[in-house]
Amino acid sequence: MPDLLLELFSEEVPARMQAKAADDLRRMVTDKLVAEGLVYEGAKAFATPRRLALTVHGIPARQPDLKTERRGPKIGAPDAAVQGFLKATGLKSLDEAKIQRDPKGDFYIALIEKTGRDAVDVLAEILPVIIRTFPWPKSMRWGARSGKPGSLNWVRPLHAITATFGLETEEPDVVKFSVDGIESGQTTYGHRFLAPAAISVRRFEDYEAKLLDAKVVLDPERRKDAILTDAKQLAFAQGFELVEDQNLLDEVAGLVEWPVVLMGSFEPEFLATPAEVIRATIRNNQKCFVVSDAKTGKLANKFILVANIEATDGGKTIIAGNERVIRARLSDAKFFYETDLKTKLEERLPKFEQIVFHEKLGTQAERIQRIERLVAEIAPLVGADVAKTTRAAHLAKADLLTEVVGEFPEVQGLMGKYYALAQGEDASVAAACEEHYKPQGPADRVPTDPVSVAVALADKADSLAGFWIIGEKPTGSKDPFALRRAALGIVRLILERQLRLSLLQFFDRACDGFSPNLPGEEKTEAFAAHRFSQAPDMGPARSERYYVSADLLGFLADRLKVQLRELGARHDLVDAVFALDDQDDLLMIVRRVEALGKFLDTDDGKNLLAGTKRASNILSIEEKKDKRSFDGAPDAALYGLDEEKALAKAIGEVKAEASAAVAKEDFAAAMSAMAKLRPPVDAFFDKVRVNDDDTRVRENRLKLLNEIRSATRAVADFSKIQD
Repeated sequence: MPDLLLELFSEEVPARMQAKAADDLRRMVTDKLVAEGLVYEGAKAFATPRRLALTVHGIPARQPDLKTERRGPKIGAPDAAVQGFLKATGLKSLDEAKIQRDPKGDFYIALIEKTGRDAVDVLAEILPVIIRTFPWPKSMRWGARSGKPGSLNWVRPLHAITATFGLETEEPDVVKFSVDGIESGQTTYGHRFLAPAAISVRRFEDYEAKLLDAKVVLDPERRKDAILTDAKQLAFAQGFELVEDQNLLDEVAGLVEWPVVLMGSFEPEFLATPAEVIRATIRNNQKCFVVSDAKTGKLANKFILVANIEATDGGKTIIAGNERVIRARLSDAKFFYETDLKTKLEERLPKFEQIVFHEKLGTQAERIQRIERLVAEIAPLVGADVAKTTRAAHLAKADLLTEVVGEFPEVQGLMGKYYALAQGEDASVAAACEEHYKPQGPADRVPTDPVSVAVALADKADSLAGFWIIGEKPTGSKDPFALRRAALGIVRLILERQLRLSLLQFFDRACDGFSPNLPGEEKTEAFAAHRFSQAPDMGPARSERYYVSADLLGFLADRLKVQLRELGARHDLVDAVFALDDQDDLLMIVRRVEALGKFLDTDDGKNLLAGTKRASNILSIEEKKDKRSFDGAPDAALYGLDEEKALAKAIGEVKAEASAAVAKEDFAAAMSAMAKLRPPVDAFFDKVRVNDDDTRVRENRLKLLNEIRSATRAVADFSKIQD
């Protein structure tokens, strides 16, 4: 079957837009093809700085013929309805329609046949629409063509369109169309400087080969591999190691069509500046890679650049130009760093009194004070020194006001560590200045120093509590304050550091810092919407804080499900444990979930789950029928069958044994106790009719079923577990 080749040739497309643009082009074209009945075999898109390209393989040469039936009015319907039906279906008279019998009457049916078109004609219709409606995040409209103003919005001026369609064994057809005066054809162009002449292409295979001859590597992945391999080899040849940077590699591959790797250098005295600052300077300003000494692992005074041209002088001029710019940028960075060292971190803090953190949550200075108060309470719980922890919280945000962080925001925290060490702060205090932002994602490392852990927890809890209080919770599509990341950070800190915290109390303390600033009677929907239907009797303000804390606990439960799901655990087991009262210790919740998962993998667990659900279903039906619940202890005098007596006895023993095991946090033993319920539950449902004719016996047996549900709740709410 025929293949499509499409190329959109333009001025340089920004590197950050190329990957998505290629994917959008593939998606839009293939979606349109499928919608037109042209089901293809495969498609792949490519991007270079000056072109988007797409090849679609195995497109049918022609649309299939379609036959559809359209139902019309009833026989005897008004003439207006009949005429409308004839006009819509293209029938000349009702004699051409069929009659379909129906219980509601006889209806006219039109058989509509639509002859399929040639695929090349369909492509000529859909491709210009796709080009005109292409979803660039930013676009421009440029100069006039033939005396008329341009009408096409495109990311950069579009110069040529290549569009061919045909079989491999035949000369392909040009898909003929025009967009803003640009006629489609078979002509593209090679490298801007090395091979700028026009190139005539037929299909994708010779298109890709001819571009390569014209110094254009079409596939971005191939460009990345070439850059990475050449950079590593060039560094190795001179005794260095490349400091790899995937994001920079992705960007640089989008800046060049013919990558040429070169090495430059800078003065050794700049190495007195922190390595991260040097790297950020060279990366951000010149898009160059840094290298390290292979023996010491320390940054070397060399850098690797990627040019887009094979220079006649071997790249000497290009290297010299980059060295000149990098030397100037490193001089600025060195000046910023040395200037920052002249002012101690605490001397910068008064400026925070004039900087608003959020209009409803006060200044940065107030936020720092809240975090200091909170870490003083957290420190003993995580084994951290209180004095060091409060000192770290006091200084942790100060580097935001430094020159280096102002220039390179990505090194915030890290520079705080350097400045803290330079002014003689304790190593744990300095480490917390950097690590209190961590973990910033599922792959980021978790701090190990207790001081860092305490400040990290306080920092994240303050953000969550504050934004919850003012009603700025994340939505399905928006999370402008990165609150999901903060919640996941707390989850990972607790689990990976094996911390025992009551989260309700933890968030209550965090909310406490906002009490003086709460806007009168303002409440968030969280106060009333959470599953905790009634807060303890603690006064209005305390009750509001309780609801915020409870809602935040539910939010962390959702983050915990995400985390456990990535580790292969079942989210429904998290629901089953969280459904119990007073479950706000994440570490114990996870241990209980692990034990529950192992139990449900056994035959005893599966059968007990089935029996428990059967009991719950019967109870739900009967409670709805009687409009009452069947709480309260069953009357032993009404047990008429041995299976009832055996089940009642087993429930009493298991409930006591399981509760004792849970109190000792021995969840494996609790599950073993639960397993003892399986035989009497199975026997009960096998021999006992719950809905007995005697209403007193029926009620007693329903109470006994409720006891099964109550007994299993010692370890989890089995009704939340999926079969």
